[in-house]
Amino acid sequence: MIVAYVNAHGVNLAYEQPALRSFFNTMATVVFCDGFGVRWGARLAGLPAPYRYTPPDWIGQLCAACARHGLSLYLLGSQSGIAEQAAAALQRQHAGLAIAGTHHGHFDKRPDSYENCNVLAEIEAARPDILLVGFGMPAQEDWLRDNWDRMPHVKVAITVGALFDYVSGNARRAPRWMTDHGLEWLGRLLAEPGRLWRRYLIGNPLFLARVLRQRLARSPRHE
Repeated sequence: MIVAYVNAHGVNLAYEQPALRSFFNTMATVVFCDGFGVRWGARLAGLPAPYRYTPPDWIGQLCAACARHGLSLYLLGSQSGIAEQAAAALQRQHAGLAIAGTHHGHFDKRPDSYENCNVLAEIEAARPDILLVGFGMPAQEDWLRDNWDRMPHVKVAITVGALFDYVSGNARRAPRWMTDHGLEWLGRLLAEPGRLWRRYLIGNPLFLARVLRQRLARSPRHE
């Protein structure tokens, strides 16, 4: 089972990349809303507004459930050492949480590369119940598409973006008043303007334009 998320950036990428669109539509079992942009976009398009649920908000509940039911996690992603720091932080917060293993996300992700095969072998040897993949979008989705069938002992995989950076304390989320009122994107933009300006200053208006075009296409025409 693959659980994925989508935000306005993800919708923009899926619009441009058929492989990513196929991943969301056919490969992922569950795709949840990870941004107010998608929630507002759905409402603007005349569709039911999904509940926004982002990884930093639900990771505590997931870890508590895993500790309670004896399920293990494997953390895959981010820079060297960060997944280990995130795992340690989660175990401090949740007594009895089993971490099957960790690995950074900076390796050759080509399916048949030596490094990729080693990572797959490590995951299979660890046999985690749940694999958390935090490469960022669309690298995490591409990797799961290429490798999901090569991890038969993993029961569930969940894409989590930058979750490990937040959990480990290497990145800070925007203040609660921003995250709860649709302004988390602004907080991220202010924190990393050089990396994220295109995603938000160009991507958000582009997403809105596409939603409006879809709404107009669905509206009945009057002569």
